[in-house]
Amino acid sequence: MALVVVGLGNPGKEYEKTRHNAGRLAVELIGKDFEFMPNKTAHALVAKGDVGGASVTLVLPETMMNLSGKAVAAFIKTPKAAKNLLVIHDDLDLPLGTIKMVVGRGSGGHKGVESVMRAVKSKDFARIRIGISAVGKKNQAKKVSGDKVITHVIGKWRPAEEAVLKKSLKKAAEAAELFAAGDLAAATQFANTR
Repeated sequence: MALVVVGLGNPGKEYEKTRHNAGRLAVELIGKDFEFMPNKTAHALVAKGDVGGASVTLVLPETMMNLSGKAVAAFIKTPKAAKNLLVIHDDLDLPLGTIKMVVGRGSGGHKGVESVMRAVKSKDFARIRIGISAVGKKNQAKKVSGDKVITHVIGKWRPAEEAVLKKSLKKAAEAAELFAAGDLAAATQFANTR
């Protein structure tokens, strides 16, 4: 079965350059040479092609973030098939400039990831988390809480942040390519090394 790579985010012009769309931006980068076409059944933009020597389906849900599972369910029908799923998303618990690859972990409170887990009835899939928080003490994410969370995640990237983001997106795309090539250990090591 082909690998499915999903970039979480919100559709529409008003969300294009927001922090919450980091996963979507990473998948757009992976598929920069592919043509994304609307798939009404999946409620997503979909492209197919070769990534890392493997046949890959790239999916950009056209649902709001919290309903992302609706799009993923069109491609991943069973918990067993979830092993061929890679979800790329923003992460408030990581500082900007950091990415982490995890497999089989909880959602960490990310509503888009929760939606995917419910839809595929499994948490046993790979994820690349892209940091979107300011860097705090000891290079940890500066905590954002309460009402500021929503403002932060749907806020636009500041120009100073965009150069750092580009490096994170490139690294996420490279990790996805290693994963597509069938080397989970190399992908994880690459993603998780600063």
